[in-house]
Amino acid sequence: MAVRIGTFNIENLLNRFDFTGFRNQLRQDRALRLYTIDSEADYRRLEEARMVSSTDDTRQMSALAIADADADILCLQEVESLEALNAFEYGYLYKMVGEGYRQKYLIKGNDSRGIDVAVMMRDRTRDGAPIEFIDIRSHAAVTFRDFDLFEEALTATEKPDDRIFRRDCLELDVRIGGKRLTLFVCHFKSMTSPRDGMDGRTATMPLRRAEARAVRRIIETRFGEGVGHRNFVICGDMNDYQEKLLIGGDRRTGFTFTPARETESALDVFSHDGFAENAVTRRPEDDRWTLFHARGIEDRHLCQLDYIWLSPALSAANSDAAPDIVRSGQPFRTPFPPGQEVDRYPRTGWDRPKASDHCPVVMELHLP
Repeated sequence: MAVRIGTFNIENLLNRFDFTGFRNQLRQDRALRLYTIDSEADYRRLEEARMVSSTDDTRQMSALAIADADADILCLQEVESLEALNAFEYGYLYKMVGEGYRQKYLIKGNDSRGIDVAVMMRDRTRDGAPIEFIDIRSHAAVTFRDFDLFEEALTATEKPDDRIFRRDCLELDVRIGGKRLTLFVCHFKSMTSPRDGMDGRTATMPLRRAEARAVRRIIETRFGEGVGHRNFVICGDMNDYQEKLLIGGDRRTGFTFTPARETESALDVFSHDGFAENAVTRRPEDDRWTLFHARGIEDRHLCQLDYIWLSPALSAANSDAAPDIVRSGQPFRTPFPPGQEVDRYPRTGWDRPKASDHCPVVMELHLP
């Protein structure tokens, strides 16, 4: 008996228009910057037209990526509400997979933009084993003081009684063919613009490290000394990486891809002592990426931001398995290392439309 577990940052699955770009240029779409817009009413009208025209292609590709992942349980990030998720499934995903994901779970978290983590599940696995919901818990209210995780590096942006998670750590218990599995679904603090002489990743790492420590604390408190023998996975967009592929060259002369290991990552909290295994490291070194990052021509790399972390018990029980990464929804601007090229979905653009800026990661697991 096996279950396919997946994670996907679906990128802004919203059921509302975002008009904040009229006053905040950082949130204004680049297409609208080409025009002189005299009033907020005109801006709203143009933004509505832009969003409606682009959404259909984007969500067709999102649905195709989910269909290709073919997960029995799919952990999602950047979902505004169950209403948005239901509308997407009914209008788009249903055309790809039929009545696949009847069980959906989302609890509102802390994100200021209203994007949350969610879980969709089939009623049965592909093998026919029932997937039974047991319980769900939100940890969005946990503060630094609650877990004694406040440190000097956080003082520039946080206070001891602030909430740790920028979104949530959603804890979901299920039973699959009679065997129990616990999922911890996360979306850690994003890497922002450079600040105080530090690059964005370094400046925001203390908060992601606190989030990772909080997730580990939740799991260790839950399972106690037997934590290594329990079936759990930590899934989601962690917004950090332990390695990357530095990109050189250009489309005319050809790209180069050079592996580079990071000296520090917030995700060391999970990996340094074998607490959990990043299953994607079972793939070749140059084939682990889930996102293309580019800040101009000088700063380009491929990296893994999307993770399935396995408990020691699941790692041992699936020692010969490796996850799949669905990259057909990537835009054409994403350079692929040699031998990794894929056929993009119909109507994929240079930068958009695309399925998401992230790639789904999925893995078939046998539960011990």
